[in-house]
Amino acid sequence: MGQIINGKEIASKLKEQIKNDISNKVNNKRISSILVGNDGGSIYYQDFQEKLAKNLKIEFEKIRLKEDTSKEELKELIISLNENEEVEGIMLLLPLPKHLDEEEITNLIDPSKDLDCLSDASVGKFYKGKKSFVPCTPYSVITLLKEYNVKIEGSNVVIIGRSNIVGKPLAQMFLNENATVTICHSKTKDIKEFTKKADILVVAIGRPKFIDSSYVGENSIVIDVGTTPVDGKITGDVDFEDVIDKVKLITPVPGGVGALTTTLLFKNFCEGLK
Repeated sequence: MGQIINGKEIASKLKEQIKNDISNKVNNKRISSILVGNDGGSIYYQDFQEKLAKNLKIEFEKIRLKEDTSKEELKELIISLNENEEVEGIMLLLPLPKHLDEEEITNLIDPSKDLDCLSDASVGKFYKGKKSFVPCTPYSVITLLKEYNVKIEGSNVVIIGRSNIVGKPLAQMFLNENATVTICHSKTKDIKEFTKKADILVVAIGRPKFIDSSYVGENSIVIDVGTTPVDGKITGDVDFEDVIDKVKLITPVPGGVGALTTTLLFKNFCEGLK
């Protein structure tokens, strides 16, 4: 049976560091988290942000807007948060409802407050290796692997999913660690031919239990980024019970990547405090 990567345990260690950072810095700054619509994964994530912020004694503003919120309303909100000196970090949860242009909206976020590295300016700095906030979910994946002493350099890494918030930035972070990276997606022919050869397989497609044991190689490492509500429970992209006996390391859902992602969001916040 594979070893389970405990994201909660790693997050607990980081929380103590964050508490120390907060005690030594300005305390009247806050994070504003914006959720538009009713996406189940985003609701779960934002609620967890709020809970963690309270635990860390960080000021947190939870903003929930209706599904039919107009572009003008959302733009006005983000601009006001940019101009508010008490707001040190802005988090916009994706995906946005289909009538809103994600690229246009995310580019409104001030890069100095863009905690999840969503704007083009932030992304450009990230890919060029300049100082910037690091995308929290990819950051979580790399952190988990390093905490479990996984040798990334020289590894054959396969990522399923090419989103701008997980797949693409994660590929860059693996390249920075000198891994060999392959990205698979909905148009990839015979995905199993790639996944079964992976030393490290990362799945981020939002399709519950899509990956079963037939997709993974013996003693590989499987990182599940999926968070889809199924029958009232958050479910990953990997069929955990079917896969665990075949692999060396695996993340659970919940309790894996997601447990650490929110903590790293607040780590970004602390590092951005002046």
